Amino acid sequence: MNIRPDQNRLVFSADTLKIDEAAEVDRIVAGLRAQLRSLRKRGLVLGLSGGIDSSVSVALAVRAVGAKNVFCLFMPENDSDPESLHLGRLVAETFGVEAVVEDIGPTLDAMGCYQRRDAFIRELVPDYGPGWASKIVIANALEGDGYNISSLVVQDPAGKQTKLRMPPSVYLGIVAATNMKQRTRKQIEYYHADRLNFAVLGTPNRLEYDQGFFVKNGDGAADVKPIAHLYKSQVYALAGYLGVPEEIRRRPPTTDTYSLEQTQEEFYFSLPYDRMDLCLFGLNNGISADEVGRAANLGAAQVERVWADIAAKRKATRYLHLGPQLVQPVEEIE
Repeated sequence: MNIRPDQNRLVFSADTLKIDEAAEVDRIVAGLRAQLRSLRKRGLVLGLSGGIDSSVSVALAVRAVGAKNVFCLFMPENDSDPESLHLGRLVAETFGVEAVVEDIGPTLDAMGCYQRRDAFIRELVPDYGPGWASKIVIANALEGDGYNISSLVVQDPAGKQTKLRMPPSVYLGIVAATNMKQRTRKQIEYYHADRLNFAVLGTPNRLEYDQGFFVKNGDGAADVKPIAHLYKSQVYALAGYLGVPEEIRRRPPTTDTYSLEQTQEEFYFSLPYDRMDLCLFGLNNGISADEVGRAANLGAAQVERVWADIAAKRKATRYLHLGPQLVQPVEEIE
């Protein structure tokens, strides 16, 4: 932390989240090795999206078990940004890991992922079909009190965008169909993990893990999650230390899930990751809204609204962290 000279006390700022990168890498690597021994697995499988979290995770995996014991998957589908595959390949080449393309588009098509999603969209936009694109966006928590309302944005073949409020049935239907993507990817990861006797590595950072920004039994499923304790800004710091290509470190975080380009704050978070990190850290560590606001360039009332949004998401997504619920514990395997 920085010292405030006039009051001779610690000041909360972005520097508060700084870590000793070398020590943190050593700690994570030691943890991964111990976990693999416990799991009786000899390597790690993960999906490589070209984003910062999976890129850092690959670098950590290589440090832990060596490049020959890390297997990566590129899993594009019909709505994926081609840039993601380019960046994923760049990461694989940088760290010398084996990686293969598993195009899940045909599988999703056969399961009706796209058709089911489009049928729900057509309840609001009857003309929606080939040549159209869409995404879901959420109201910004800073704009007022109350619940965040999700809206559907559609773009017609001429490029005109329209934003519409969704009834719950349409929202749930679109999300349910879209979640097939993450669950299909995880099925492919576990296939390769089983054949190699490797463990599946999950890539959520602390912000995503805390706020339930994952699909249960989809990208939320994994055997190990080595960066779930790290705030996203700390993940970026490790990326620089570990040599993740600058092209990836410069890319804004995206969902790469919907056919229209979509940032993570459009879809889920109240703020860009660096300011969300400050708000989450402040809430977790009892720092006042005034002090968090000064660090994040927000008013105290805005910080309080972000905190309320964090609490609401924790409550709404708690079930994502739970395993199957038993009527009575099976003591012999607890």
